[in-house]
Amino acid sequence: MEGLISKIQRYSTKDGPGLRTTVFLIGCNLSCLWCANPELIAPGEKYLYYRERCVGCGKCVSVAADNSITLTEKGCVIDRSRCSNLKECASSCYYDAYEKVGYAMTASDLCEKLKRDKDFYDQSGGGVTFSGGEPALQPEFVMETAKLLRREGIHTALETAGLIKKDRMRELIQQIDLVLYDIKAMDSKMHLACTGVDNRVILDNAMMTAEMNIPMIIRLIVVPGYNDDKNDFYNRLQFIKRMGKAVKQIDILKYHRLGEGKYLRLGLENRVSIEEPSNEYISEYVQMAREMGFEPTIGG
Repeated sequence: MEGLISKIQRYSTKDGPGLRTTVFLIGCNLSCLWCANPELIAPGEKYLYYRERCVGCGKCVSVAADNSITLTEKGCVIDRSRCSNLKECASSCYYDAYEKVGYAMTASDLCEKLKRDKDFYDQSGGGVTFSGGEPALQPEFVMETAKLLRREGIHTALETAGLIKKDRMRELIQQIDLVLYDIKAMDSKMHLACTGVDNRVILDNAMMTAEMNIPMIIRLIVVPGYNDDKNDFYNRLQFIKRMGKAVKQIDILKYHRLGEGKYLRLGLENRVSIEEPSNEYISEYVQMAREMGFEPTIGG
């Protein structure tokens, strides 16, 4: 059983309780306008190009098929729609101007790597979190790895937006100790405008997870001008209230701009370019949650 992974981040403190290792898997069926990990949306391997590392040697230009890379004063311009051998171009670079994203790994090999930090997990109450992208799009790989980790006594968490078939979702979360569930909007039109998909399946799966009494942390991102309507945020909180005791915590996530540089490196358009919200701005949503009986954490 193999999965396609972007990276393995050790000593994470923001993806569940305790010290954790976060495994980022490639592939996502949402296209959030504010996505901070655009390299994880499309399936398959991909290559980031770093202009600041490029010395203008032209080696990749000579290798590129169909004249798909040109050298300018500002570095290489890559026509990714025509470049059929970008992997070869990246391999030809002596200066690490290209970075590969995505590598295959078996569930058993991944488990062996993850269990090396078991002492840290045990001491801190941590474990392993599957994130992405959308890790639920590689359900067999996640389930197999989670089973192996469970045999080692390692806590597992799944960060998901829940856009998968209900039967598959039920099968997956039965192998998981904690679900970190993203709810980006309640209004279906707002959700569609912000993510490119309807949210009916997402909300149904969220309620199903709660009814199965799987411990949950609900994550609510707030992006100014996109999903920050206060009535909609209130409706998100009301929905969470109905989910009952399965919800152990809610995280209010501030929009951040840390992923902006990735769009340029992937040759993609950055569709959102706004200022990060202030603490005062986000405090209104925190207060709203407190008035509903929650004690939220603030992340970003």
